[in-house]
Amino acid sequence: MTRRICAVLTSFVVLFHSAGFASENKLLPADTLIQDAIDHYLQMGIAKNGISAVTHASDETILRRTTLDLAGRIPTRPEQEWYKQRLPDERREQLVDRLLSLPDAAYHQANEIDSHLLSNSPYNGEFREYLLWATKEKRSWDQMFRDMLLAKPEEGPLQGATQFLRTRIREVDDLTNDTAILFLGINVSCAKCHDHPLVDDWKQDHFYGMQAFFSRTYQTKKNVVAEKFFDEVKFKTTEGEDKLASFMFLTGDVVPDATPEFSDEARKELEEKIRKAEREDDSEAPVPDFSPRMQLVDIALRDDHNAFFAKNIVNRVWARMLGTGLVTPLDQMHSGNPPSHPELLAWLARDLKQNGYDLNRLIRGVALCEAYAGDSEWTSAAEPPQDQYFAVARTRPLTHRQLALSLQVASTSPVNWPAAEASDEWTQKRESLENRANGWARDFEQPKEDFQIAVDEALFFSNNARVYDDVLRDSGDRLIGHLKAFEDDAQLVAALWEAVLSRIPDEEERNAAVAWLQRENEDRVEKIRQLSWTLLAGPEFRFNH
Repeated sequence: MTRRICAVLTSFVVLFHSAGFASENKLLPADTLIQDAIDHYLQMGIAKNGISAVTHASDETILRRTTLDLAGRIPTRPEQEWYKQRLPDERREQLVDRLLSLPDAAYHQANEIDSHLLSNSPYNGEFREYLLWATKEKRSWDQMFRDMLLAKPEEGPLQGATQFLRTRIREVDDLTNDTAILFLGINVSCAKCHDHPLVDDWKQDHFYGMQAFFSRTYQTKKNVVAEKFFDEVKFKTTEGEDKLASFMFLTGDVVPDATPEFSDEARKELEEKIRKAEREDDSEAPVPDFSPRMQLVDIALRDDHNAFFAKNIVNRVWARMLGTGLVTPLDQMHSGNPPSHPELLAWLARDLKQNGYDLNRLIRGVALCEAYAGDSEWTSAAEPPQDQYFAVARTRPLTHRQLALSLQVASTSPVNWPAAEASDEWTQKRESLENRANGWARDFEQPKEDFQIAVDEALFFSNNARVYDDVLRDSGDRLIGHLKAFEDDAQLVAALWEAVLSRIPDEEERNAAVAWLQRENEDRVEKIRQLSWTLLAGPEFRFNH
């Protein structure tokens, strides 16, 4: 196999600074292009440490990589031809802008956010409907944060935003931990029973202060997320002292408790209304004037110094597209674990905030930087640089949805795809493609750290009848039916490699494949099936490199 698929385990290395936050007055100007800012800060680290970055990957690899990361699938044959026809110095930018303009970008962004935020309920239809609506509407990330944390009883797609809280509402610890980890990049769970033993930043006050924002949250009988009018979070310190938690954000800032004073009679009346709302379908939940969750959203978005909210999503988008975060692990954003490139993370977070939390703008800039276009093969005799230098592209497993979608693209006859310019026809195709892939995605594992292909997935490709009856079906609309029409074996092999691997085969691959097809006394269609299966079940197809 021409491309070497490998996994490298590396330890986190602090490259430049002992502090995790960079001063804004030392950053590049705000009007710098995102890709230029990335190139500037990464090149500083590479030059300082005497590292040589790899050259660009091939055009075929860049096309496949970018289409997977922006559209969630491999490119079709018409898209491959479209890319070849672009001028060399313009094709990358034109590709990125084209992909972000397609409906694929919204579908893929929704799929990625779904996997990130609701991995505990991965096929939640209401939440997925909300996410797809939000991404199609280009809803900003801060507004989506408000949608999910405020969980207002809206009509239409917006009601699906409540699922983030509803799937965790029975465990206030889950609400606290998951919100801090997924939206703010902070894991404070170790500070529940005592001050964090390894991180000076996190005390019990932080854990229970965050928990206080959620302690009044409950769900009514009508499945409405509501808040009580009063509740207190008390905890016992390591010294045995009973303590009342304040509404404390991770920065240590405290929100004043604006809970009104209630008479005993008023408290009893409200408690009875809440009990009815929890038990009876026809009872409405009373709405308090003071909402701790609203205060949490506001203080998180006001945080300009630490910028946990902005830095977290920047770090996660970066890790998604480059394989390693600027802060690693992704949920350990604190002073004891500084970013590999503090100024870069601070610049990107500032840019995101100043431009309305537009995630597509951020994704576009990352996709156009030099590091993103680098080759994933390290051919030097020297040891490859560690991942945090971003001097060589990192090989990444496809998500379960990327794999399912790519299987559908690869196994469809190349002549069945519309031309790259036929946007209206493609919109219909893309919706159908997403629907077909949904069933397949359940059979594949969502990759986690140090991913290895599971036995179940390997057995699925080897034994599941759906692979033979659908992916490898001999019909006019499928790849096998298209390939069997070729009389020239070398042309057949080239068409197969382009459809599945998005590249032409090298000489060794072509000769081996032609020899396989020319074996005697075997059914020709079956030989084409077996050769196609070899590519579809192989590591080059399974990974983004």
